[in-house]
Amino acid sequence: MTKGPLATRLLTTALAATALALPGMALADHHANDGTTMHQHHQAAPLIPRDALFGNPSRAGGQISPDGKWLSWLAPKDGVLNVWMAPVDNPDGGKPMTDAKDRPIRQYFWSPDSQSLLYIQDKGGDENFLLYGVNIASGKETTLTPFEKTRVLLIGGSESIRDKILVGLNNRNPQYHDVHLLNLNTGELTMVLQNDSYAGFMADDTLTVRMAMRQNAEGGTDYFRVVDGKVEAEPFSATAMEDSLTTNPAGYTNDGSILYWLDSRGRNTAALYAETVATGERTLIAENDKADIGGTIRDPKTGVVEAYSATYLKTEWTATDPDVKAALEFLGSNLDGEFGIQSRTDDDGKWIVWNDPLIAPSSTYIYDRKAGTLNHFYTSRPELEGAPLQPMHPVEIASRDGLTLPSYLTLPPGSDADGDGKPDHAVPMVLFVHGGPWARDGYGFNTVHQMLANRGYAVLSVNFRGSTGFGKDFLNAGNLQWGLKMHDDLIDATNWAVEQGITGKDKVAIMGGSYGGYATLAGLTFTPEAFACGVDIVGPSNLETLLSTIPPYWAPLVKVFHDRMGDPNTEEGLALLKAASPLYKADQITKPLLIAQGANDPRVKQAESDQIVGAMKKAGIPVTYVLYPDEGHGFAKPTNNIAFFAIAENFLAECLGGRAEPLGDVLKPSTAQILEGAEHVQGLEEALGS
Repeated sequence: MTKGPLATRLLTTALAATALALPGMALADHHANDGTTMHQHHQAAPLIPRDALFGNPSRAGGQISPDGKWLSWLAPKDGVLNVWMAPVDNPDGGKPMTDAKDRPIRQYFWSPDSQSLLYIQDKGGDENFLLYGVNIASGKETTLTPFEKTRVLLIGGSESIRDKILVGLNNRNPQYHDVHLLNLNTGELTMVLQNDSYAGFMADDTLTVRMAMRQNAEGGTDYFRVVDGKVEAEPFSATAMEDSLTTNPAGYTNDGSILYWLDSRGRNTAALYAETVATGERTLIAENDKADIGGTIRDPKTGVVEAYSATYLKTEWTATDPDVKAALEFLGSNLDGEFGIQSRTDDDGKWIVWNDPLIAPSSTYIYDRKAGTLNHFYTSRPELEGAPLQPMHPVEIASRDGLTLPSYLTLPPGSDADGDGKPDHAVPMVLFVHGGPWARDGYGFNTVHQMLANRGYAVLSVNFRGSTGFGKDFLNAGNLQWGLKMHDDLIDATNWAVEQGITGKDKVAIMGGSYGGYATLAGLTFTPEAFACGVDIVGPSNLETLLSTIPPYWAPLVKVFHDRMGDPNTEEGLALLKAASPLYKADQITKPLLIAQGANDPRVKQAESDQIVGAMKKAGIPVTYVLYPDEGHGFAKPTNNIAFFAIAENFLAECLGGRAEPLGDVLKPSTAQILEGAEHVQGLEEALGS
């Protein structure tokens, strides 16, 4: 839930990520920790097919055009996600508007004038996203940023200028994004501001660049006014390093008179402030003691905040506008579970609303505010209706030094008869670690949680120190703590689960992607007896080489990594990075390890996985290594994602004794290359030979 006609329609995290972020069945008759068989625990729960969780959704990403005439969504066309469109009064009369044949389209949005559908796409996971437009009248598709090795960023959209947007392009210099005005209907690009040092820009509703941001020597951010297309020499505002990830400008009102800030300066959690541009006077709008203020709902016509959210264990919305408050209350009384707004018309009369019931597949609705009606648009994964989906339990776990770790636990079906969030008997557990690390786990339907729980495992996700959303003190407690206190938090959470009777000490696997992959490698090297096995997805093994190979467009933000991980340019920092790198302790690994990597990953290069696999082979330690030649930082193609989780669940079944859907011929439609250790995963050699 965010502002206005364009911002609500573009998931800019895919464009501007600055972290490692980063998803006929026989029962295996293995033994659980308490001596009873997994079959006895879960015989009443059918296995949920992998395809139902990780295959293409039937529909996703539903939106309504700004003029309210059209509905759009993502859906498969010949097995590949494409953008579809239908008249608003005939949602079932859709037709595909794009023709992607290989890589799925995952991000799209409407042009402000409702004349075209826009989407971004990279090649093979290289994250060089280009912008494409499809004219809805003619069906003609245009590459709006026709450049090589270029990544487009959205700088700004407008309520009053409907046929243009501001974009950033790094085609001139790969490190910096120049600001261009893009005419969405003609494709004309006009340079607005050449950038030789700034990390980002902000514009107002007139598509005038008003602010530039740049890292300062203290590791924080300097904010500069832009006047007549020129950046002023001195910043008008600045943060120190401690506030650099918890303080950000949040946009102007449409008349340009108010600048909103999410700001942690002089406090712990980020609060929402309104700053009068002419005088600099600031007004506190919202604050929360436990969590940063996160999203806002903004009036499309004025840009004024109408509601705001804070997410500690769950998301809570507070409306400041009475009409929006009434709308949210109406939705809350008519929908079970979590919900939110994912698209709005210009007149704000119709909303597209997502609903996550948590123990049923998510659905999307068309909410007519004037008529007071809520009509079902689609269910994303109807094949999950009636499946034994499990509730997620928010829990608070104490770290050894007194921090509270907000966490989420999912239990296997049939294991918790009284529904108190603890299994009747200890069960195997997977500690599933989020990426980032400057990101967070949240409450809601989670496909990995559901799959692993269905296979017989408790699943625990922990917001360890360094996670975002819980204030700067919690975030900064993770500074220079890779492999140290950040890892201690994961160990403390694992010990908590053992002490609570959720799992047994020798029945815990660690698994994760990106930073979660690093945590997996750290778990098996630094604490080799803590986990029964590990699954590392695109995780770095050598922090020194990780920092030396970051994408060029991260250069303006590199000090974030140096201040929070260790500076390789100093003797002390380099020593810290090496000490925190699992590569140098690869010979300590004693437990089974599965590694998966995308060959085109621009964030965590293939060399990160190659290095540790090579070190393990040199030490005579077995490892299973899966490489995807057409993927990047994670696996976008459903056939590849399904193949990976097929391998992972059979790996975990052999290690922890859970259930697994047999591999069958799941590898055939994927590009998975098993470079090492097929013999260590049940059924994998047979699947390769079939």
